Formats: sequence, C-alpha cells, structure tokens
Amino acid sequence: MLLPTLVTCLAGCAFLLSPGSEGCGPGRGYGKRRSPRKLAPLAYKQFSPNVAEKTLGASGRYEGKLTRSSERFRELTPNYNPDIIFKDEENTGADRMMTQRCKDKLNSLAISVMNLWPGVRLRVTEGWDEDGHHSEESLHYEGRAVDITTSDRDRNKYAMLARLAVEAGFDWVYYESKAHIHCSVKSDHSVAAKSGGCFPGDALLTLENGHQKLMRDLHPGDSVLASLGGSNGGGSGLVYSRVLAFLDRDPLTHKLFYILRTEGGASLSLTAAHLLFVSSGNCSEGAEPARHALRTVYASDARAGQCVLVAEGGRGLKGARFSRLVRVTVAMSRGAFAPLTEHGTLVVNGVVASCYAAVDQHALAHWAFAPLRLIHRLTGICGCHGNGLHWYSRLLQRLGTLLLDFHPLGLAAADR
Repeated sequence: MLLPTLVTCLAGCAFLLSPGSEGCGPGRGYGKRRSPRKLAPLAYKQFSPNVAEKTLGASGRYEGKLTRSSERFRELTPNYNPDIIFKDEENTGADRMMTQRCKDKLNSLAISVMNLWPGVRLRVTEGWDEDGHHSEESLHYEGRAVDITTSDRDRNKYAMLARLAVEAGFDWVYYESKAHIHCSVKSDHSVAAKSGGCFPGDALLTLENGHQKLMRDLHPGDSVLASLGGSNGGGSGLVYSRVLAFLDRDPLTHKLFYILRTEGGASLSLTAAHLLFVSSGNCSEGAEPARHALRTVYASDARAGQCVLVAEGGRGLKGARFSRLVRVTVAMSRGAFAPLTEHGTLVVNGVVASCYAAVDQHALAHWAFAPLRLIHRLTGICGCHGNGLHWYSRLLQRLGTLLLDFHPLGLAAADR
C-alpha cells in the first residue's frame, strides 16, 4: 500500500508544480518584485557553506596533484583577465593556471569588486601550486583554489570580499586570515556547471527498424534499444523502449565527457554523474552476466578493468554481454542530452547505460520517475521537445537535495 500511495502523492505534486503547457522548466514567477538583498560580510574565520571544504556540500573531494607533465594538466586554463592582478611571485605564471570553473567564478568576482569599489581590482596572491607550499591534499594543487585580496590591500574590505566571492558562485569561501580570503570550487569532472547526467549529441542509438540515429536527432516517441529490468538495470535481455521525454536537452552547450573504451571496440561518452552498469566482481569478455553481478557507478568512478554491458554488434535483440573497459579519458564535446525511456535504460554506442544520474542507485532513480511514467500513460503529455531541464527533473532536484546524498550534479540531468 505504501508504494502506490507515495507514487500517487508524487504524481499529484508533479501535476500541481508542472508549468502547464510549458513542459521544460518552470514558468516565470508572478507577484511583487523583491527588493535587492543586503549582503552580510563574512566574519573572521567564517566559511560558507558551513561544512568542510572537501565534502560533497562544498568543493568536493581531492582528486590528486597536477604537475606540468600530468595528462590532466591540459584541463587547466590560464586566466589573462586584465581586471585581475596576479601576484605571481614564482614568476612562472602558475597563479594564472586554474580550472575553467575556477576561472569563471574568479572573473565574475572581479566584476563585482569593481562595481562595489570603483578603481579597485581583484588580486590573486595564490593560485595553482606546483611547488608543494600548501598542506597535503590542498585544492591549490589541482588549480581549484585561489587566495585573494583587493588591489589596494585594504583589510577592512576583506569581509565583504568574502561575501562577494560567495555570491560569485565559489563552492567554498573561507575568511582564512587577516591577509587573504581562500576560495575553492568543485572539480570540473563533477560540477553541475560543466557536466550533468547526459550524453553528447553525436552519440548513436539503435531504432526499432534497425537503423541508427544520432542523439541530437532523437524525439520523444522514438523506440530505441534498451535493457530489460528497468527497476534494477540487471539482466542481459534487450528490448526496444519508447522515449518518453528529455530530462535535459541542450544542443549547443559544450561539456566535459568521460570516454569509456572497451576491449571490443565500443566507446561511450557520458558526463561525470551519469550512471553506468558495471560488474561488481570478476567478469570474462563476452560472458553473459547474471542479474546479481551488476551494480551502478558514476561515470567519473568507472575504471579500466571493470566490465560493462554491450549489445552484440551494437544492434538487435541478441542479448547483452560483458566487455572489459580498457581506457577512461575525458574530453569536451558538444551537446547534452538525457532521454528517458520506459525501461529507464538505453543502449548508446552499443553500451548499456542508465537514463539516470546523480543518485548512485538506479533502482531508486527509476522509482522516483514512476510518477512521470504514470503521467505519460494517463495523458501522453510528458514528452519535452524543447531545450532545457525538464520540470519534473527540476522538482526532484529540489526534493532530493533535502532527502538524498546526491552527486554534485543533481538528479538525472545537468543542474542549471
């Protein structure tokens, strides 16, 4: 009795909160315009949010030191913004090197500083550290942290500078010392701004007629190859499953994708928080998996040596087989698409994947979208042909952040 009651309740909430004729994203608000919010300076030694820096609610876990010879070093980008002063005491340009997210937030902060204090610029005293001057596992070693002051070095401004950094979108801000403010951001592998639960536009799906179709050309109503057992993702059976909606759709964006390559030659690109089915134990290339042998992991946690499910020949209902991952890399690609099928799974580039993201339990995510599937069965109107985050995904994000331990990207799609 409990499950049907909860499903009915969620469905009711979904109907009430849906934006009517606009199926993608919330409608425009109504009522009185709010007055501008007064900004409160941070107190000395205060940090925002009020959690440890390297936790999920702030900048996330440490991922490893970057050196100029690291493969990941290419993920850093120099910041030549003329509105920012870089101390660069090492005279190597290291302080200018940072992740794209850090760069975006820093550039936004620079504008706020000039607007609040005309004639004053933002100053960076420490950025990426390649010399080991910080504590172990400091985010400075990844180009994800900066120490900042104002160009006039007026310490009376630093409390408000910290508040401006919070407003600029830094994921963790700390009024660390009387001499500077420390700011850090989530990894570009795991932040919502760069990657949600999506596939790129050039990914291929197999239609019921056996033809293949680009992800960017997919529409609700198409039937695509998927895996049976939507509630748990297990089993080797394949089925054609109808696309109900896009949980997120943005054909123009450029995002960071994890590229997973298998021994059999399959290559799947998906964003960091997207769920993937892997073997939880030993697997043999070509073997048919038992249902209990599978679990879901985030794409960012996929590792060479794990086995994924692949459709034989990339098409047809011949069943899925194991194929071992041999390489995991990252690269930028265009488009971000998150289709939802009736079974909650789909075969992309020949590899079986979940439709869901952010919560590392496929069964839980599939259950959470049961009301949307019910709405579709009753009315046939949950499909979303436009761009943006689906209203139901946005609703689940709001509810889920209160109840669940999310991957930093938000449930099922890119967090806007």
